[in-house]
Amino acid sequence: MSTAAGAIDNQREGSFAALGNVFLTRLPAAPLPAPYVVGFAPDVAAMLGFDSSLANAPGFAEFFSGNTTREWPAAALPYASVYSGHQFGVWAGQLGDGRALTLGEVEHDGRRFELQLKGAGRTPYSRMGDGRAVLRSSIREYLCSEAMHHLGIPTTRALCVTGSDQPVRREEMETAAVVTRVSPSFVRFGHFEHFYANDRVDALRALADQVIDRFYPACREAEDPYLALLNEAVLSTADLVAQWQAVGFCHGVMNTDNMSILGLTIDYGPFGFMDGFDANHICNHSDSQGRYAYRMQPQIAYWNLFCLAQGLLPLFGERYDDAQRSERAVQDAQRVLEGFKARFAPALEARMRAKLGLDTQREGDDALANKLFEIMHANRADFTLTFRNLSKLSKHDASGDTSVRDLFLDRVAFDAWAIDYRARLSHETRDDAARAEAMNRVNPKYVLRNHLAEAAIRQAKEKDFSEVERLATVLRRPFDEQPDFEAYAGLPPDWASSLEVSCSS
Repeated sequence: MSTAAGAIDNQREGSFAALGNVFLTRLPAAPLPAPYVVGFAPDVAAMLGFDSSLANAPGFAEFFSGNTTREWPAAALPYASVYSGHQFGVWAGQLGDGRALTLGEVEHDGRRFELQLKGAGRTPYSRMGDGRAVLRSSIREYLCSEAMHHLGIPTTRALCVTGSDQPVRREEMETAAVVTRVSPSFVRFGHFEHFYANDRVDALRALADQVIDRFYPACREAEDPYLALLNEAVLSTADLVAQWQAVGFCHGVMNTDNMSILGLTIDYGPFGFMDGFDANHICNHSDSQGRYAYRMQPQIAYWNLFCLAQGLLPLFGERYDDAQRSERAVQDAQRVLEGFKARFAPALEARMRAKLGLDTQREGDDALANKLFEIMHANRADFTLTFRNLSKLSKHDASGDTSVRDLFLDRVAFDAWAIDYRARLSHETRDDAARAEAMNRVNPKYVLRNHLAEAAIRQAKEKDFSEVERLATVLRRPFDEQPDFEAYAGLPPDWASSLEVSCSS
């Protein structure tokens, strides 16, 4: 473990830790009794410059459960950061890393990554929480982080999960686990909201400057660098949510403290990939009002960006005189925020054309896609299989319709749509084989369905982690035909409809 331990630096100049104690609290992790390895991602290890056999090294589980941090010097201890945020649309005040500790940074091949232990024990920001994560939620985060990455969707990564027999009370008694998350940065919208709410413009500026200098250096050339930073967040968030919508992914808890300033998917809790399509699908059973339903995600992202803009507002408009600054800064922010709509709609439309195998853009394409969603919703047709099986349709006749047609109870409605679809395909120059190949590169066959994760979790609770690794292996090739794993691409079993996920993790 000396290689990994020696590579981690949490005192590096220009790092988040270097911002100082106003932003964070250093403390060791709470001991995790007798930890063991549950899952390990060799490609993430390689990204960090670690050996792919690292998980077999003596002391691996002790290190990545945080147990060795009690031996670290006080000035180099891991840290929890403070932030605030809006939760379910309500200002929640101070929040922070209530169960996460950042070990530090690793630099490899010119890239820097932070390593963070989620479930490492109580921090000053835990409020009423116990600081722990459970095996169930840690496996889900590990699997989904990697699934999203291999789908091509911006996300934090997960190096490993370590478990323990330590009991943890949630809705029922479970056991503790720690997931090691990896990201260039864990800065959230809520970090900016926190310093705005506490009237710490100096800290707000220091944070914004660091984010610009590290991740968006081109903003320095803009007339207003901080407004340019907001614009980058607007564009990356719009692109991210378009990608979520295009694969039927629901985040479940889009609070402002769960939104990455880098446009990454972050904080995997009560997420879900839809099975049967329902535009009003709510994946989080704690979300009784449906605030974070599938169809609401673009609107909520837009709302969250308004909160970010408010947090950055004291930094805007430095080029204006004092009499004009307040009004002009608000106008500038509103103009930048409108860029979300201009970015999101075309981004989603382009993805939908690709999912439908349309290589060109024509009037009526949006209506064609919307009509498909309408009949999918009415029939609760499986999201992933509908788009995957559309590649089998012929532009000439209905000979290849069966596998997708059978997903709809109302065959007449599907047949009517298929006539319009074939008419649209007649304007495409690609033949069926070329179109199918292109469609299968953007329409995954394998996603992390809840029942697949649940099966892996149930085995893991019996100390059998083979299904966790088998499922992770399948999800690393979501677009490929994998004959040995065909069952992982099928419709969910009947018992899957009773599965519920919530904020309890």
